[in-house]
Amino acid sequence: MSEITHRTVVLSSRPEGIPQAAHFRIETAPIPRPAEGQVLIRNRFLSVEPAMRGWVNAVANYSTPVGIGEVMRSFAAGDIVESRHPDWAVGTSVTGMFGWQEYAAVDPSAIDYRVDTTDLPLSASLGVLGINGITAHYGLLKIGQPRHGETVLVSTGAGAVGSIVGQIAKLHGCNTIAVTGGELKRSLCTTRFGYDYAVDYKRDDFASELAIACKGGIDIYFDNTSGAISDAVIPYLNVGARVIICGTASVAQWDPPPMGPRVERHLLVKRARMQGFVILDHKDHYARARADLAHWVREGTLQFEEDILDGIAHAPDAIAGLYRGENLGKRLIRVG
Repeated sequence: MSEITHRTVVLSSRPEGIPQAAHFRIETAPIPRPAEGQVLIRNRFLSVEPAMRGWVNAVANYSTPVGIGEVMRSFAAGDIVESRHPDWAVGTSVTGMFGWQEYAAVDPSAIDYRVDTTDLPLSASLGVLGINGITAHYGLLKIGQPRHGETVLVSTGAGAVGSIVGQIAKLHGCNTIAVTGGELKRSLCTTRFGYDYAVDYKRDDFASELAIACKGGIDIYFDNTSGAISDAVIPYLNVGARVIICGTASVAQWDPPPMGPRVERHLLVKRARMQGFVILDHKDHYARARADLAHWVREGTLQFEEDILDGIAHAPDAIAGLYRGENLGKRLIRVG
């Protein structure tokens, strides 16, 4: 009898900068069998994150680079279809770092979350209730510490993280400004995500529009891009402002680091602070964030968008597509 197989996406060559479809290969392999104490998960959704660029580059950031020939590391959501562990029943929906593959045999320690929000789509457990929503929740509330009436500016304001940051800021009584690319995303920021003002960085009048939006200064800058957008935003910091470094999506290659306008003088004279964070360091915050986010989604005060690609064949080009700005909201791959 022939073995039952599944498809996996492996890293086939080492990219410099943004990984392209040619850096990955789809392979067919036997479906793994769980060892004693493990479970077998049938993945239903695979996540696509801007951070995956750093996971495959040769220079490690906060995690060991994915090895050549290894299954691409990723968050995924699926169902347990075979269990050899007494605490994990067949049929349980879970999320974790299961990789770009149709099936994964894992130890329970690889499971991040036993999905209990069964009234909400499973896909949401990877986006608004997953790493993106938790990142927005922790970064804004723990580091930004918004106060009623303050102004919050978010780069990539229509993105999977940025759109949630803006809405949480509104829920806390803040004025909100989005920086995004293209008229469709600019409109989405104001009509769906409730931003008070949205500025398109691709327009020739970006600088003048940003000046109008920031005429009262900004108290919190949630930075998902770095680069030229941040260079334009930093001069508008108010005294006591907080800058939250969440991502550097606008910079394709950090070796050597690009040199642009310096921030030190602004931080000094504005008595501002700048702090970066990686949400994987703050797992003790996940449960609280998920509870808040699920409550807001259920009551209709938190909206979210999903950009779902059907089929694992879309995986190799999915990261590059993020950096081309193709997605509206959280990008996911639905496994067939």
